[in-house]
Amino acid sequence: MTSENHSTVKGESAVVMSPTGSSAQGPPLIPSTSKPTQELPDELIQAGWSKCWSKRENRPYYFNRFTNQSLWEVPVLGQHDVISDPLGLNAAPVSGEAPAGAGAAGAGDANMGNGQRKRRPSEEAALGGPNSFKRPKVDIPVTPTTPTIPISPSTPGAKPWNSSSSEDKPAQPATPTTTAPASAPAPYRPSVVYWDLDIQTNAVIRERAPADLLPPHPEIEMQRAQLTTKLRQHYHELCSQREGIEPPRESFNRWLLERKVADKGVDPLLPSECDPVISPSMFREIMNDIPIRLSRIKYKEEARKLLFKYAEAAKKMIDSRNATPDSRKVVKWNVEDTMNWLRKDLSASKEDYMDRLEHLRRQCGPHVTAVAKDSVEGICTKIYHISAEYVRRIRQAHLNLLKDCNITVDGAETPDVQDRLVYCYPIRLNISSPAQPRVELHFENDVACLRFKGEMVKVSRSYFSKLELLYRYSCIDDPRFEKFLSRVWCLIKRYQVMFGSGVNEGTGLQGALPVPVFEALHKQFGVTFECFASPLNCYFKQFCSAFPDIDGFFGSRGPFLSFSPASGSFEANPPFCEELMDAMVTHFEDLLERSSEPLSFIIFVPEWRDPPTPALTRMEASRFRRHQMTVPAFEHEYRSGSQHICKKEEMYYKAIHGTAVIFLQNAAGFAKWEPTAERIQELLTAYRVSGRTLASPGAPSSSSSTSSSTPTSGGGGGGGAGDKDSKAAPERSASLDTAGSQDSGSPGEKTTPDAAASV
Repeated sequence: MTSENHSTVKGESAVVMSPTGSSAQGPPLIPSTSKPTQELPDELIQAGWSKCWSKRENRPYYFNRFTNQSLWEVPVLGQHDVISDPLGLNAAPVSGEAPAGAGAAGAGDANMGNGQRKRRPSEEAALGGPNSFKRPKVDIPVTPTTPTIPISPSTPGAKPWNSSSSEDKPAQPATPTTTAPASAPAPYRPSVVYWDLDIQTNAVIRERAPADLLPPHPEIEMQRAQLTTKLRQHYHELCSQREGIEPPRESFNRWLLERKVADKGVDPLLPSECDPVISPSMFREIMNDIPIRLSRIKYKEEARKLLFKYAEAAKKMIDSRNATPDSRKVVKWNVEDTMNWLRKDLSASKEDYMDRLEHLRRQCGPHVTAVAKDSVEGICTKIYHISAEYVRRIRQAHLNLLKDCNITVDGAETPDVQDRLVYCYPIRLNISSPAQPRVELHFENDVACLRFKGEMVKVSRSYFSKLELLYRYSCIDDPRFEKFLSRVWCLIKRYQVMFGSGVNEGTGLQGALPVPVFEALHKQFGVTFECFASPLNCYFKQFCSAFPDIDGFFGSRGPFLSFSPASGSFEANPPFCEELMDAMVTHFEDLLERSSEPLSFIIFVPEWRDPPTPALTRMEASRFRRHQMTVPAFEHEYRSGSQHICKKEEMYYKAIHGTAVIFLQNAAGFAKWEPTAERIQELLTAYRVSGRTLASPGAPSSSSSTSSSTPTSGGGGGGGAGDKDSKAAPERSASLDTAGSQDSGSPGEKTTPDAAASV
């Protein structure tokens, strides 16, 4: 098996790189001495120390990325923190004297701790490029990192940092001459960590060639962001001018997801080569809001007003469009009948008004749809063609940029790969990455701010630390972190643009399962891989995501529909887009059919039953279904899609629909990870909410007992605040149990949900 960076640990490995680097792309220089290079103990690495090479002095030095401290001698555990204790008043007692010959200067430098001499400013001249990553002298809440070598099951001797066990290890002396020193001050760590990057993968794939994708660049990403925002504005104007409605909530985001299922174009975000041109998702969602958008009703007066507005809007649309005489007659008669009923019956209840509205929609809906069909298809077609033109512009600008950097695209040679099974590794790019422009980094309290040409993106410090860890594990073309900041900027900008700029818009596209559920999935069912995630919301360091060109540097294995594992245990919480979920089920069954190795998929999808989605129906009828259970609405939670920037108290929210959990496994997978009653109970226990007050997700979704628009949907890593268009259900809850679940019964035994599908 190969490791994630296609390298192995050899006898005396290369020195660990400092976050600051130089513009040189070659490997670090090693002193030309017959003595082997001394490696740092794990305790020093966990405390932030790394061994670097001084080109100026032609000898090694030691740098602490948490404190910005630089030493010529090997650091000693127990020395004081120069930031929190600059005078060394709380330093551990020194067990030896200062080095001989140090003189007065040596005596002064001895105060640095255990007689170690600090490098002088003249010796700390910056050698890094404009985009090198060097932490400012602030106390940054990061998780201590492991050595630069990414970890895979085949990487011998590489031990990842483990927060649960590292503190239990006894401190080891840094040199043979030192006695057991006091333990080092623990570096600042996030109070809560929502990931576990130490878990190794069990996903096995066939070795694959690097992808022919254009490498990311901030200039191109900024242009893509501007054009995507402009495309959203076009969509808003077309809906307003042609149909007199606001664009359905999240419909543009779901259009991006649905188009990417069929798109064969070259842009990672915008569609440009789809068949059919008219998006079923966009067409369906606009039609649901014609002639007016129906809202959630709580009181009788609101129901009466909604019925009146719908009747007026339907009559106005029929009068202003090219409708047939029969359509005009049917709509006008039903509208007049409704108006007469409203004038006469003043004592009707809320249920009476809603029943009348449902009757009016059944009678007038087909005629309203017929007159609006051509106009709505025109909106879908125009948005698609504008998107294709924008893709052409972005592609040409990208090619010109690479040409100016003397990087060839068409003539790039694809390296040969062996036909063998390997543990999965991140996507690699076949085209060289150009030099990156300068991206500025500064910190505002607990937020990291990255600025490029006035465009600022933000991410919390803990998630910034997570991205750094993922980059260390996964990136092989930037050992000196010279391109780290620009790639982080591109990554956050890409997802920011995909989310949209509205309040709470797009957060459901990155919703994720709670941490206890991931822990239970790993412990009970051997899950080590997420089929739908991103570097921002992933729990494991191995995952599939939407944007391989930029996510690959942070551990992505590429889009799941292009990922073909031979074995492994996987979690799938897909974006709540019907077309994508249907394509996902097709891919699952194809993989399970072909593989004889243990293969297991645990899928989390919304419990939509009125009517059921094709994906849910197909999974329930699949011969690979081994178990199914339902987690009721309002009694479980999801992590917010904006978890990388939101407040701690906004991290979780209630799911407003039931969630169906389905186990699809081949025979070998069922034998290895069988969903027994005990394992299922552990999973349900992890789902229970213990004493936490959960907020409802985002803005209220628009729905009624008769209709629903399309509010936030789950997404890129799955999500929980999803609603399905034209679905409705009462707001009720039930206890967490496995009632209605099947173990390995026949596919015909359907589950009766405890809670209805969506709001």
